[in-house]
Amino acid sequence: MTTSLTLSNGRRMPQLGLGVYLVSDPAVCESSVTSALGAGYRLVDTAFAYRNERAVGRGIRASGVPSEEVFLTTKLWPSDYGYDKARSAIAGSLERLDCGHIDLLLQHQPVGDVLGAWRAMEEAVDAGTVRAIGVSNFRVDDLEKLLPKARITPTVDQVELHPHWQQPELLPYLGRHGIVAEAWYPLGHGSAKLLNEPPVVVAASAHGKSAVQVILRWHVQRGFVAIPKSTDPAHIAANIDVFDFELTEAEMAGIDALGKDKPMFRMPRWLMSAVMPLARPRPLP
Repeated sequence: MTTSLTLSNGRRMPQLGLGVYLVSDPAVCESSVTSALGAGYRLVDTAFAYRNERAVGRGIRASGVPSEEVFLTTKLWPSDYGYDKARSAIAGSLERLDCGHIDLLLQHQPVGDVLGAWRAMEEAVDAGTVRAIGVSNFRVDDLEKLLPKARITPTVDQVELHPHWQQPELLPYLGRHGIVAEAWYPLGHGSAKLLNEPPVVVAASAHGKSAVQVILRWHVQRGFVAIPKSTDPAHIAANIDVFDFELTEAEMAGIDALGKDKPMFRMPRWLMSAVMPLARPRPLP
């Protein structure tokens, strides 16, 4: 079982979960969720844009794990921002997931009527259908626009985050505002360069673990939430097998020193604006 963090609203969020980005085959998505919950995961992350919310809901129900024990995250796409559209979109996600509630609802990208959608999200928290709200891919300047107008401060910002991209500007800002950093691409999209970095390889050898497990353990010890994606039951089980060892201060420092000056994935603002109105949005992390 995974460790968890306390969000600013007092709710607990597991530190490791299953991401289902680009898992488009409904049967594969459902079986991956079921495998993950059977392996001890209690966090599943999906989004409207991934087109697999129904499969995620089926996977949770098929697992036999009570929905109250699963921390379920989904995201609103910018074409559903604005107060009225967001209210309808939240109801749609609740219907497709069919789990009774959403534990964490995120805004997927910082474009469009963010404030109108945020007001609808806050009302969903008031109604109890959504238990926590947050954002994804928001930078400091995006948060600076939202926070002064928000009645409920975001609990989470889900962003690209891994040893090669440690968000040097964003992380201190999140810390000052009590916002948890959640990592997509926690393994650098499986980057061979990252997995073969000497500090990672040496730590893996010292602990009898894989490079992947060392990097996920680094996320845990840094106080992040990470959502590695896999559809292979063996890999799913291995990814959560990181709670029987601890990286030393020297090992953590060695991995901390791997930070580069830019992310691996960058979506230009003009492209976000271009895809925002699409009826069938292009899936993005």
